[in-house]
Amino acid sequence: MEETHRGQKTQRAYDRRAFLAKSLTFLVGTFVGLDFFRPAEASERAAFPKIALIIDDIGSSVSRARAFAALSIPLTFSILPQLRYSRLLAQEMDGLGHEIMLHQPMEPYRHELDPGPGAVYISYGDREIEEIVRENLAQIPEATGVNNHMGSRFTSCPRKVIQALKVIKESNLFFVDSLTSSHSKAYKMARRLHMRAAPRNIFLDHEPDLATIRFQLRRLKAHALTYGAAIGIGHPHIPTLAALHAFKWELEDQGNPLELVPVSRLL
Repeated sequence: MEETHRGQKTQRAYDRRAFLAKSLTFLVGTFVGLDFFRPAEASERAAFPKIALIIDDIGSSVSRARAFAALSIPLTFSILPQLRYSRLLAQEMDGLGHEIMLHQPMEPYRHELDPGPGAVYISYGDREIEEIVRENLAQIPEATGVNNHMGSRFTSCPRKVIQALKVIKESNLFFVDSLTSSHSKAYKMARRLHMRAAPRNIFLDHEPDLATIRFQLRRLKAHALTYGAAIGIGHPHIPTLAALHAFKWELEDQGNPLELVPVSRLL
């Protein structure tokens, strides 16, 4: 409810006073430290605003991954390690020209949630964390970057998350902080290591219903128009697929200047 109210308020402000809304958004984003993209010049916004769409949780369903690939838009597929179809889908999606990431499982705050095989926990020693991340990366050599799966607890612990990030940096990969918690220190630690990194801007389908996802896509579009770029994260849900299909045609029908790109283009 709070996010819906905030999104509606931002949209109304944008419609009434576009320049003021963009300026205020930038100042607030700078203050809280969650906005990676600086506001582009007006000419850049008009011609080159870019959106990167990451589809998480790939590896358990071949048909779902292929359905998203069939949208024929640039997508970045983030693949969970050690699942039945992880290797197959990494090869297949890469062969179709899509960018591939490792979706590294990390410990959440809620103990009843299982992040799955290949997860790292704050109780693990530094060497164990490094070995697990290396093993997961070795399974998905097509990966050009990494983002966290769950990880609200792990990413809030700077000393532990930096051990995982060091392996990612050694592999010359980028990192996207999924920001599953406002307490995450992962993006801050990645920047301290001088890595190519960014936080996600909008979760598309935290509530996986079509109306909510389409609203979140409008928020993502507004963010890109304000800052020149935006990163959205979705999951292989049927409503997400339907919303992205409509979003694709909306952009094409309106001759919108927004460009869909792999996430690496924004780092």
